[in-house]
Amino acid sequence: QVQLAESGGGWVQSGGSLRLSCAASGRTFSSDTMAWFRQAPGKEREFVAAISWSGSTIYYADSVKGRFTISRGNAKNTEYLQMNSLKPEDTAIYYCAAEAVGNWDNVRAYKFWGQGTQVTVSS
Repeated sequence: QVQLAESGGGWVQSGGSLRLSCAASGRTFSSDTMAWFRQAPGKEREFVAAISWSGSTIYYADSVKGRFTISRGNAKNTEYLQMNSLKPEDTAIYYCAAEAVGNWDNVRAYKFWGQGTQVTVSS
């Protein structure tokens, strides 16, 4: 059974940092795109960042450019999201996603999802 497990969420004050991790099990994603999405209360799930299997191609949502950094582990079955200069509007549940067919920023493109980890940024 394929599973994606996020960790690293929590509470932080505005301007602080958090590092999210996503570990995949049940199959390898070494040839697949992995990504992060987030969903705030009452809003649709939105794209945050995506990274190609090799790590050579990366995309960010405009709202996080310059503050967030996506990366993959050496085994390619893990991904990370370093979040700096956090703002209250970054508060959301953050989801790990893998294996995209289609546009990388499209929530419908991804086949596998984690359960999410809550990030809360206080002002």
